[in-house]
Amino acid sequence: MLAFLKENLATIIISAVILTAVVLIIIKMRKDKKAGKSCSGCGSGCGSCPSSSMCHK
Repeated sequence: MLAFLKENLATIIISAVILTAVVLIIIKMRKDKKAGKSCSGCGSGCGSCPSSSMCHK
C-alpha cells in the first residue's frame, strides 16, 4: 500500500487539487443561484437574456 502511494503521489495530489477546485466552483455557483446572480453569463443583466425565465423561477 505504501509503495502504491509513493509511486502515485503526484497523481493523487493533482487529483485532489482539481477535485477541490471543482467542488469550490460548484459551491460558488449554488450560492450565486440562490442569490439570483445566475443568469447564464448575461453580463448586462437578465432583461435581454433569452434564458431569463429559466433563471428566475
